[in-house]
Amino acid sequence: FSSGLSQTSVVAIKNQRVPPSRSIAWKEEERRIAFLPFHSSLPFPFFILDSNMNTCSYAICLLVLLTTTIVYCDEASSLEEEMEESMPVSKKPYQVPLLTDYDVYLYEAFQSDERYRKRWIVSEAKKDGADADIAKYDGQWEVEGTKKLINRGDLGLVMKSRAKHSAISTMLDQPFVFDTKPFIVQYEVQFQDFQECGGAYIKLLSASDKLKLEELHDKTPYTIMFGPDKCGEEKKLHFIFRHQNPVTNEFEEKHAKKPDVDIGKFFDDKTHLYKLAIFPDNTFKIFVDGELVNSGSLLEDFQPPVNPPEEIDDPDDKKPDEWDDREKIDDSDARKPDDWDEDEPMEIPDPAAVKPESWLDDEQQYIADPTAKKPDDWDAEMDGEWEPPLIDNPKCKESGCGEWKPPKIHNPKFKGKWIAPKIENPNYQGEWKPKKIKNPNYFNDEHPFTMTSIAGLGFEIWSISPDICFDNILITSDEAAAEKVAVETWQTKNQHENSVSSGSFLSRFAEAAEEKPWLWVVYGLALTVPFAILGYLCFPKKRDEAAERKRTDAPSPDDPQSSRQEERRNENESTEEQPSQAATGGSDAGGTESVSEGTAAASERDKEEEESKETEKKKVPERKSSPRRRKKTPKD
Repeated sequence: FSSGLSQTSVVAIKNQRVPPSRSIAWKEEERRIAFLPFHSSLPFPFFILDSNMNTCSYAICLLVLLTTTIVYCDEASSLEEEMEESMPVSKKPYQVPLLTDYDVYLYEAFQSDERYRKRWIVSEAKKDGADADIAKYDGQWEVEGTKKLINRGDLGLVMKSRAKHSAISTMLDQPFVFDTKPFIVQYEVQFQDFQECGGAYIKLLSASDKLKLEELHDKTPYTIMFGPDKCGEEKKLHFIFRHQNPVTNEFEEKHAKKPDVDIGKFFDDKTHLYKLAIFPDNTFKIFVDGELVNSGSLLEDFQPPVNPPEEIDDPDDKKPDEWDDREKIDDSDARKPDDWDEDEPMEIPDPAAVKPESWLDDEQQYIADPTAKKPDDWDAEMDGEWEPPLIDNPKCKESGCGEWKPPKIHNPKFKGKWIAPKIENPNYQGEWKPKKIKNPNYFNDEHPFTMTSIAGLGFEIWSISPDICFDNILITSDEAAAEKVAVETWQTKNQHENSVSSGSFLSRFAEAAEEKPWLWVVYGLALTVPFAILGYLCFPKKRDEAAERKRTDAPSPDDPQSSRQEERRNENESTEEQPSQAATGGSDAGGTESVSEGTAAASERDKEEEESKETEKKKVPERKSSPRRRKKTPKD
């Protein structure tokens, strides 16, 4: 039995001393067989087999458990391998959402290696202003499945390199022009190795005749930059758009306000869906995993603001030399008092202090440690002459030693340096500010939504953590398209990742059984057999009382010996009551006579009991006791 259970359980049997009269029963404090599950995948209850079961009941339970164990052991190894490989993976093969009926400018699911190599261009540029050994964009990109594959056949764009500049980009199917349609960009990010320091943002490249994807670098013009960025404890969710000044034609980055929620939870190893929606009414919304994390106005919630002020400080205006901006000045009429002594110290020796009598003037406060020894490896030439370390002189603990000095106290005559009091400045002219002039670069753009058209999309990032996966990149003007992609791709991943991370093995077992229906039989045995045994143990059959008494030597109700003992007990009680009654109500003679009659009756009954015992001994042969049987004591 134990060998059949060895792969899944440990059989703990305490003090296996089996009496001959009980083939598989233990003493009251030793009758326990505990089956303790150690397998982490298959749930199996904790059983305690009670000692009240007879031999047949034990045999049945052991046989059932052994059968279940054998069934499980035969499949345990292969089942565990199947679960490790296939449990996190959805049963259905991954299918790319069809978006033919929607207004889509780019949708990339990275399901075709041929399409990827044809459309996506790895940058060969060098980063300006960086050292030669790190200036090159030499990060590696691959299209592959994630480490925790969720959907069969689902691939993504993975940034493979650690601590390198990586850049890759592609062109949109058609440029997006900001006019009357909303702009929506949505993509998935998964930090497979979590994120220590680096970005995972996306750059939407501005349409230009000079745009060359193979030369993508940090200075390549973009219209929008959007996505997560983290380094240490600093976590950001960028939304930056470059706005062109219509007067100077220069571009300036506008940074959105911080998100309204804590975004730290989105930097784990799960797949997260980032979505930015910009609307023609100059409003925007940012979602992460379908949760609104930021929203506002392009005109009001960006720094610096889109529209500059109408007036600015005159850069050529200078503060006059005679301008007095001192609000208060020293009182020129004030004089230092004659008794003001600036030379008095802040503290003086306490004149009332007295040196303690036990003070030791000739003792040093610190002495050489007498227990210190020079290290064996001490080199006088290299380390110099060795000197033992100093310790506090134990003789100085009581009062002190060395030169005695009285303690310091505050000097009542101390006043410090005299400073003239302040008065209001009669010539105060206020704080000087340069004069305002009209802003030569002023403009009023009431529609910042009309940004520079977008022609391409790229990743230009640096990250310490490798294996950042990007997937399901979508640019559209149709909210329904973004919702469709989210439901058919990210939502499936999210459900599986949450079920796996929460430790829900039930869903994993159910999915495994969908592919191999015979596993339902194993699950059924694992669940029903334990409860059947528990029911059998909780509601045992009624035992043969006569056989049980014979096995345990317990007296039966008809046992003459038991009856005689009961009668004798009653007589003794009545005998004790009679003297009490005589003492309270009757004469001394009557009490003595009553006691004598009771004693005579008891003697008569004792004789009858002895005769009955002799008769029983002749009818029933004496039974030899087992050498291991516990002997009866007088107490029994």
